[in-house]
Amino acid sequence: MNRIFSGVQPTGTVTLGNYIGAFKQFTELQDEYDCIFCIVDQHAITMPQDRLELRKNIKALAALYLAVGIDPEKVTLFIQSEVPAHAQAGWMLQCIATIGELERMTQYKDKSLKNVSVSAGLLTYPPLMAADILLYQTNIVPVGDDQKQHIELTRDLAERFNKKYNDVLTIPEIRIPKHGARIMSLQDPTKKMSKSDTNKKSIITLLDDLKTIEKKIKSAVTDSEGIVSFDPVNKPGVSNLLTIEAALTGASIEELTAKYDGAGYGDFKASVARAVTDHLAPIQERYAQLVESDELDHILDEGAEKAAHLANKTLKKMENAMGLGRKSRKATAPVKL
Repeated sequence: MNRIFSGVQPTGTVTLGNYIGAFKQFTELQDEYDCIFCIVDQHAITMPQDRLELRKNIKALAALYLAVGIDPEKVTLFIQSEVPAHAQAGWMLQCIATIGELERMTQYKDKSLKNVSVSAGLLTYPPLMAADILLYQTNIVPVGDDQKQHIELTRDLAERFNKKYNDVLTIPEIRIPKHGARIMSLQDPTKKMSKSDTNKKSIITLLDDLKTIEKKIKSAVTDSEGIVSFDPVNKPGVSNLLTIEAALTGASIEELTAKYDGAGYGDFKASVARAVTDHLAPIQERYAQLVESDELDHILDEGAEKAAHLANKTLKKMENAMGLGRKSRKATAPVKL
């Protein structure tokens, strides 16, 4: 089976955009691929974090992975910082990356413009992201289109490593979902839905109260035309709601526009709200069962052991290729936390 890797930062709760753009794919992929899913907490600390909130978010994100339908018998789910090979390989790849290509990363530019003081980690974390992927000889990386630039850098670093040292690393391919790859803000549908948005009416999170979700969708910005049709340029608000319903129900955009032919925006929004709440209700129920359970800790412990076994194999090959350490020395077993 081809291998898939995906990592998500535990910074705040997961939005509907995150779910449609990434998490929903995961449940569809786990039967066809060898899937490795990682909570990338080391990436989170490139920006200031409250330690207690970070710990809470790590477990919440792990519980959400499972609540949306990820089966730990089929996939490997673990926390990045519990597998030391990530930081080790990240440093090695950082040493073959250039300052210029790191400064060109769009997310670095955006975040550095918004902050007076910028950590070195914010600039250099793309090689760590590359290590996350390359340690597992990943074939496919499923991401939203905003992450495409980082995966292209990952491919460049892997090719550079293979050419300079040895043919060690698999060059991964990018997979972007067919529908819903870019879910937009409910209040400004020309912008992507973002958990950092200060206007909470703009976003839906997977853990929002169902009544709150309904209110947010009913207050979503549309237009004055009163016709439900798909036109992202001229009708971004309506098109965004159609995209959301299509992604959650499996209906095509054509089927939905036919369904709403002659309907007013009030009925349209109420119907989209039902589709969203019907989809999220069982996810929220399963999350509540998992988040503080021994079952969750057991799954994460097993996931870290499985991930370390795979990652250490690639790490040793990378170290040998670069001439690090002693070739005859046995790999150090991962520390159990």
